[in-house]
This record gives sequence, C-alpha cells and structure tokens, in this order.
Amino acid sequence: MKFNTKTIHGGQENIDPAYNSVMPPIYQTTTFKQSTPHGHKGFEYSRSGNPTRNALEKSMASLENGAYGIAFGSGLAAIDAVLKLLKSGDEVISTSDLYGGSYRLFTQIFQNFGIKFHFVGMENAADIEKHINGNTKLIWVETPTNPMMNIIDIEAVSRISKKHQLLLAVDNTFATPYLQQPLDLGADIIMHSATKYLGGHSDVVMGSLVVNDEALAKRLYFIQNASGAVPGPQDCFLVLRGIKTLHVRMQRHCENGKDVAHALKSNPNVDKVYWPGFEDHPNHEIAKKQMKDYGGMVSFSTKAGTLESAVKVVENLKVFTLGESLGGVESLAGHPASMTHASIPKEDREKTGIVDSLIRLSVGIEDVDDLLEDLNQALTS
Repeated sequence: MKFNTKTIHGGQENIDPAYNSVMPPIYQTTTFKQSTPHGHKGFEYSRSGNPTRNALEKSMASLENGAYGIAFGSGLAAIDAVLKLLKSGDEVISTSDLYGGSYRLFTQIFQNFGIKFHFVGMENAADIEKHINGNTKLIWVETPTNPMMNIIDIEAVSRISKKHQLLLAVDNTFATPYLQQPLDLGADIIMHSATKYLGGHSDVVMGSLVVNDEALAKRLYFIQNASGAVPGPQDCFLVLRGIKTLHVRMQRHCENGKDVAHALKSNPNVDKVYWPGFEDHPNHEIAKKQMKDYGGMVSFSTKAGTLESAVKVVENLKVFTLGESLGGVESLAGHPASMTHASIPKEDREKTGIVDSLIRLSVGIEDVDDLLEDLNQALTS
C-alpha cells in the first residue's frame, strides 16, 4: 500500500466490527464490561487501552512503516516515556539545536534524576562519536531541527548507534512521515508531536512513538500504561481525521514553503533565511537524499538584526498569526527567543543561531500570494 493510501486506510482494517462504520467510532468510555475477571474483548480500562486510540496507534505505525504505535497526551509526554527507559548514571547525546521544551525536559527534569545530557552539533555525524562512553544509552535527533532547519544524516547516525549498541530516537515532527521515514533509515524510535502536522488543524494536543522492535514496544506500552499520560478518545479521533488529509496538506505546505523561502531570500529587509531546499543550505544534499521534499517550516532573521525589528514584524503580520505551535492549516509566525525556546539560556541559544532577530514561520495552506503580500508589508512597515 502506497503512502497516500495509507493515510486513509493504513492499519484501519475491521475498525468497527459492530456496524462497519467508515470512520473509527469514538469510544467515550472509562471501562469495559467483563464476562469474568480478565474475560473481555481486548479492552478493560481506557488508560490501558481504548479502541479509538488503538485505531490511531495502528494508523501511526502504518505511516512510518513501523510495527507498533504508542499514543501519548502530548509530544513531551512521548519524549518523557523514552527517557524513562533510562536510569540514573545513563547519558544521552542530543542535537544541540532542538525544541526548547525538549531541552527543558532534559535539563530541568531528567538531569535531576542523574541522567547526563550532551548537546552536540550533529551536522557532521562523526562529531557524535567523541561524546560516546560506557554510560551512553541514547542518541536524540531532530531533523530538520527546530528552528534552524539543520539537517542530520539519519543513516550516518544510525551506523554510529548500531556500532555502539545505542538506541537512536528521531523527532520527526517537522518532516512528518510524508517527507521522511526514520525507521527505514535505521532509527529505533520515532517521536511525533501529533499536535502539529499529523493533527493538522490546531485543535488537539498529542504525541506518539513508533517502533519496530517488539521488546522495546512492550517496555514503552508498560510506561504508557503505568505513567498514564494517555490521550482521550475524542483527541484520538481528531488526529485520525487529520491523518487522512496529511498527504494533500503536506504537498501544499511544501509548495507554499518553497515560495515563501525564495521570496524572503530576495527581500532587502531580510538577513538570513533557513530552509533545507536551498542548494547552499548546510547538508542540503542529505536533505535531498532522505526527504521527499523540504517542508513548510522556514526561519529567517531581519536585516536590522535586533529584537525590536523582529517583534515589529510579527506584530504587523495580518494573515500569519503570531502564536506558538506549527503544522496547522493556518500560517503561524513565532519568535523563538521569547516563545518556544525561551527556556534555553540566551548564550546557549545564540551559539546555535537562535538570535533575537530570528523569526520562525509555519507556512500554512492559504493562497501563497496572500502570504507573500503579508510578509512583504510586515517587513517594510
């Protein structure tokens, strides 16, 4: 089954044996009747499992060519579950340029439990090996990274992880399975903030993991159930609905993202533009190899190079909405230094390029001429 068909039918065989409904029903129930203790039809309590959530998990696994999908109440809850595979004294090598919420979880929560984190620029995968020691257990990758759009060679990192018998987890939120499938490139775990492109309509918060290894899946299902950070059936239904149009939405996100990136690059009020589709973008050839297209995320810095200039631009946008999050049908603009990445110390932010004049765009699926006109008027205001 090809990808565009998987978004609609993947993992969804016999989803409603009772009435053959085309869409998975919302099983809005806490518990399930049992004929005898442990005598049930596969579900007993909705924290442990729910038919609507099960349909979503199968769909998510199908999209990533995985065997097991595990849904969580948010993307951070999914990351939290991965880190609970570790114990005190273990070490993690993470992308240096990553989502601020991931950085906060790593440094302000799990670091307090004795897990050590190394934040490493992974544009050259060989740089990872110098940080590996006997305590290293996990490599955490984002690609493209948030918000600098850095590209990391998943296959190259996978060779390193396998050489040292480490787990490799890839945050695939920006790319989505429409653009890249990290399990096929050697990753062990894929993480999504399903809040973003998978849901696609800015109306639900959710996270997911996808894996192929049965033993690893059992450990993660145990953590999901024991920790209880699960999504409700209504939210699962909404993400399932979003997935069914993922392929057509992503096509337009990519088309509009390309036009926006090129327009920004030629705008005299813009300094630098970060978008993997440019031939001079770092690791563009790797992006070309491991991605189907270059996505709808674009970052840029103002020519003035000041906090005030960036704030003025985002405040003057009319079609783009100033707000956190990304991946919805509507276009969003954000100021990473004061919004999504504010939890990262300023000195560390700026080392990775997250300067005060940086603006991150989530390019939606509106008419691109309206988006270009909006950016132009905001940049010249």
